[in-house]
Amino acid sequence: MPDITITLLEGQKFGAYCAMPAAGHGPGLVVIQEIFGVNANMRKICDDFAAQGYIAVCPDLFWRQETGVQLDDKKPEDMKRAMELLGGLDVEAAVRDLLSTLGSIRQMKGCSGKVGAVGYCLGGKLAYLMATRSDVDASVSYYGVELDKYLDEVHDIRLPLLLHIGAEDPYVPPATREKILHRVMRNPAITAEVYEGASHAFARIGGQNYNQEAANLANLRTAEFLAETLQS
Repeated sequence: MPDITITLLEGQKFGAYCAMPAAGHGPGLVVIQEIFGVNANMRKICDDFAAQGYIAVCPDLFWRQETGVQLDDKKPEDMKRAMELLGGLDVEAAVRDLLSTLGSIRQMKGCSGKVGAVGYCLGGKLAYLMATRSDVDASVSYYGVELDKYLDEVHDIRLPLLLHIGAEDPYVPPATREKILHRVMRNPAITAEVYEGASHAFARIGGQNYNQEAANLANLRTAEFLAETLQS
């Protein structure tokens, strides 16, 4: 179950998983879930970021539909439920939840004041929207979906954004990928990396599309990017 509580301006509350660095202080990270909720994979990602010195918080974005969702991408029934939850997600409300999470981390004891965002799949889209709609200090989007629907917001990005895109991602076909790259390359705050031979969710350890070479490279680039933008 989530181990901290985030409070919206309206007074509503929702849960989040929080992993603290051993030192008890450092920059913050909003870790944004895939469609499977704050499951073991997302918690492991938070733990790994905490080991790198970050206060890593993964909020439950499905709380308006069902609290405490933890689904397994390898189970057909869980995949079906994940798609139902995705269909019922209010993206604008999810962004508001992330903004509240950002504010909560900045107020946490031990937070340096700098906070980034890292998201995967659905979370990759939301990390992009955090870059366009908030003052988050840096953002990383892993194989974000539907970015092409929000390209009008590219000009709103002023702080660093790193995009990881699989060249074989069926949710981002070549024409869509080229459209995205064409637009984001105009903004010097954005870096886009394309991984040949990598499909969607190429960095999800244990997933059917896991690509160790691409994942290792993307994770290395992420570590370097976050160290430069949040720890310097």
